Amino acid sequence: MAIENTLSIIKPDATRRDLTGLVNAKFEKAGLKIIAQKRLHLSKAVAQKFYEVHKDRPFYNDLVEFMISGPIIVQVLRGEGAVILNRTVMGATNPSEADEGTIRKEFAESIEANSVHGSDSSENAINEINFFFAEIELLI
Repeated sequence: MAIENTLSIIKPDATRRDLTGLVNAKFEKAGLKIIAQKRLHLSKAVAQKFYEVHKDRPFYNDLVEFMISGPIIVQVLRGEGAVILNRTVMGATNPSEADEGTIRKEFAESIEANSVHGSDSSENAINEINFFFAEIELLI
C-alpha cells in the first residue's frame, strides 16, 4: 500500500470529555503519524459546507448542530494505507457494531456522538484535507 494522508476529526463529544490524547494514542499506535492538527469551533456555515454532501439526508441538520456544539480537533494522519487504516482504528459508525479496541467501541456515546470522523476514500481525503488545511501546514 502507498503512503497517503487522510483527514481525522475528533468530534465535540470526545473533546468535551478530554479524550484527544487517548484517541491520538490509538492512531499513533496503529502507525499513523499526525502531520497537522488544529482545534476549532465550527460555525454553522462552515459545518454546513463541510457536510454539504449529506444535505439531502435526514440526519444532515442534526449532524451540523452536533458538530457546532463544541470544539473539534481536525488533523491530518499520514501512513501506509492511511484512509483504510484510520477507518479500521475508528471502528464501525454504530459503536454497538464496532470491534473491541476501536475508538468508537471504547469512546462513542451513540451513532451520532461517535467521537471521530475519517475520510471514506482517498479522493475525499484530499478534498477534506484541503477544506481545513493549507499545504504549508502539512508537516511531513
